[in-house]
Amino acid sequence: MARLAWNAYGKAAVHLSKVERIGERHAFHELTVAIRLVGDFSEAHTAGINANILPTDTMKNTVYALAREGPVDPPEVFAERLGRRFLAASPYTRSAIVTVTTTGWERAAVGGLPHEHAFVRGPSERRLATVTVRPGVELVEAGLAGLGLLKTTGSAFSGYLVDEYTTLPETRERVLATDVEATWRYTTTPSDWSAAWHAVRAALIETFATHESESVQQTLYAMGEAALAACADAAEIRLVLPNQHHLLVDLSAFGLDNPNMVFVSTREPFGRIEAVIER
Repeated sequence: MARLAWNAYGKAAVHLSKVERIGERHAFHELTVAIRLVGDFSEAHTAGINANILPTDTMKNTVYALAREGPVDPPEVFAERLGRRFLAASPYTRSAIVTVTTTGWERAAVGGLPHEHAFVRGPSERRLATVTVRPGVELVEAGLAGLGLLKTTGSAFSGYLVDEYTTLPETRERVLATDVEATWRYTTTPSDWSAAWHAVRAALIETFATHESESVQQTLYAMGEAALAACADAAEIRLVLPNQHHLLVDLSAFGLDNPNMVFVSTREPFGRIEAVIER
């Protein structure tokens, strides 16, 4: 006989934009919210009884209502408010997991000065915040995705395993490029959520730029160490660094050398290096 081993449900890809108007100066926030509830919902699956189910349409409406009633920045605080609301609204929920993804917008420059209410979309990088709310417990993770980093020197790869299928030449000089994904878990509450996020981000970027790399693995570990040193409230960080290869082009057919100047960039296939670094 089959049995239901686990279940959860929620609402994904709830798109929200909010304008805050303080006199002539406006702030613009663009967010995407995902909600997942874990609890006693088994009868909906096994017997078609929906008495324990909070509709996902209600979840969507709750996002918009709470955005109207209070701030959406920092995203960690907004996710906490949502999680508490869902736990209160659904007595059959054991934990509410809310992820808020922030799309960056920068003030447009007019005459060399930031404009009061015109904005330019920022890079593809996104800020992440995930809050898990249980009775008496709140777990907060922050993160980022799509942080594109590249450096043209200070990266090597040599001394690796070789077999009959190995064609990759060793190198002491290569282009290193990646799109960083990072999530870090807080054990204490930062005095300023945004300052903590920016401190971790700055540590990741600075370490990538300055680290003399023998491999992506080594650089990833150094970045994780630096991030934890920059944020005392974080207990661990998970990093994913896809290795976006830049391959040296062979120009010998044209009578030309190529002293690490001309490359072809490839998006796929790519190496994927990931690890969790903890205190």
